[in-house]
Amino acid sequence: MSWVFYTLGAVIMQTVRNALQSKLSTHVDTVGVTLSRFLFAPPIALIYVVALHITSPQQIPSFSHAFIIMVLLASVLQIAATAFMVMLFKQKNFAIGAGLAKSEALVAAVLGMLFFGSYLTLLGWIGIGIGAVAVFVLSSGNRAKGLSLKTLMIGIACGTCFALTSLFVREASHMLAMPFVHGAAWVLLWVLCTQAIGLSTYIFFTNPNVFKQLFDRFTHTLVISSVSCLGSICWFTAMALQHVALVKTLGQLEVLLTLLLAHYWLKHKVTVQEIAGLFLIAIAAVLVMWA
Repeated sequence: MSWVFYTLGAVIMQTVRNALQSKLSTHVDTVGVTLSRFLFAPPIALIYVVALHITSPQQIPSFSHAFIIMVLLASVLQIAATAFMVMLFKQKNFAIGAGLAKSEALVAAVLGMLFFGSYLTLLGWIGIGIGAVAVFVLSSGNRAKGLSLKTLMIGIACGTCFALTSLFVREASHMLAMPFVHGAAWVLLWVLCTQAIGLSTYIFFTNPNVFKQLFDRFTHTLVISSVSCLGSICWFTAMALQHVALVKTLGQLEVLLTLLLAHYWLKHKVTVQEIAGLFLIAIAAVLVMWA
């Protein structure tokens, strides 16, 4: 059950990060907000890897070509997913943007079964199904009147990219001949380095002014990177220990924290429909924890 605690830690960190990125998106280009997630994260991930090897020594793993391909795919897809998330913030309000992206749990279940050999129990599938219904309830209705096809498609694309990222991360973690916690840490370090270098290079050649925007808000950017890295440590470890679909379904508890932030910080009104959706998420969370 340790995966549950890692997932809950990830939920808290990701909720805070999303809120901070939502605020930053009013001052910085989409690609810059995306980079803020990775810019200062690699050193934190490196410290975490070193600490793990000090407290529980392991041989440095060998990295196969298949591992590197998995890492590259996960890196690119997570950048795309983050960019789609920022686009959602600009399309609709904060809570609806995050809610649409939660389609990743159901997508991960289907793709995991079809292409990654994931096996889920009936209880697990029921929990995932209820979670998907909860996301639909939270992302529709009065609050989302006028929801455009563009917003819907961005939300589905965001969820799909996040789901594939998680599946590739799990596969890469299992390729390393070491405990899952150590394997997840190495995958995280590879992914963050790839993302930070790749996206920084792209921005340098296409829109270098983004760096000025971020460094003008240095503290804000540093906090986003730090919180994001801590959340990723929790996510990557949880997904190495448990099926992605179950982790992501439990991770839908993030919507609860998202709505609390939307209500108390961003001053959005919480509706009865959203309360009903939260109740369904709670049921889904209980089911997947016992699946």
